Amino acid sequence: MMAARNICFALILLPVFLRAEVSQSLSPLLTAQTTNRATWENRRAELKTEWLQFLGNFPTNRPPLKTEFLQKEQLPEFTRQYIRYQIEDGLYTDGYLLVPKNKSDKLPAVVVFHPTTPFQARGVAGLEPTYPEDKRQGVQLVQRGYLVWCPRNYINTDGTNWLGNAKLVLAKHPHWTGLTRMIWDAIRAADFVQSLPDADPNRIGCLGHSLGGKEALFAPAFDERYKVSVSCEGGLGLKSSNWDALWYLGPRINRPDFKLENHQVLSFIAPRPFLLLGGDFADGEKSQPFINAVKPIYDLYNAPENLKFFNHHLGHSYPPEAREVAEQFLDKYLKK
Repeated sequence: MMAARNICFALILLPVFLRAEVSQSLSPLLTAQTTNRATWENRRAELKTEWLQFLGNFPTNRPPLKTEFLQKEQLPEFTRQYIRYQIEDGLYTDGYLLVPKNKSDKLPAVVVFHPTTPFQARGVAGLEPTYPEDKRQGVQLVQRGYLVWCPRNYINTDGTNWLGNAKLVLAKHPHWTGLTRMIWDAIRAADFVQSLPDADPNRIGCLGHSLGGKEALFAPAFDERYKVSVSCEGGLGLKSSNWDALWYLGPRINRPDFKLENHQVLSFIAPRPFLLLGGDFADGEKSQPFINAVKPIYDLYNAPENLKFFNHHLGHSYPPEAREVAEQFLDKYLKK
């Protein structure tokens, strides 16, 4: 039954991901004028400015979180609490905080960005019985000893659909893309985690699958508080997935004169650890050139081991093989 459900999900998404077969060349990150850390960091600042000009700048002021700690459950291994907090003046988001029991010190934390599912954060937080057990990353990680925050993605805001929610964001922030809202939400998620007395504010990571995999690429690229990131089957290249959807980057990325690409975004993370998980659906062999393009940046920082790619060859899923690699990667960098 589980395999059948995953196959059906893959078939639904197949037309979107057929765009991945389009070949492309990547602009080099290092040039004859960019040969050391200092010159690279100047170039990285230029690239980040170009990206922010496209994404739209983030708000300069962060309003108080005004956190509301609501329903709380006592489970055998951990507590699970429904929480709301403010991300912009008068605008709130929500999600589920999972905290291990029998903790003795401040905990490493992982923000789990959920995939495209009508269950939103409830799925990864273990609140939906029909949600696949292998994708309940929030539960898996809290059982491993992490404090876990599972926020709702804005596209699942009640009242309309993904496209409708993207249009609402763009009406309020016409200079933004839909993905800019996701990045801002990730920034505010780090603010929230750092505010928690049980969390170690210097040991925050993120993990996401599919929709969440895209967030797990862009969140650490624009917020250095994310010390390690695991992105699963988000579709690394802009032609590898539906990045042109309005709730992501929008149709402007299809213009012939659009020169930005996601190897640049990945380079912003270096030398912090980043793991890409692929299953030959959204990510796979076509993702390797992006990893190869960024390897020289990690080499500049003498940290080649911090950039990893694992292909489980099992489609658009998060199988036990991927889970094992992801959790060992997070442990290596967050449980020091």
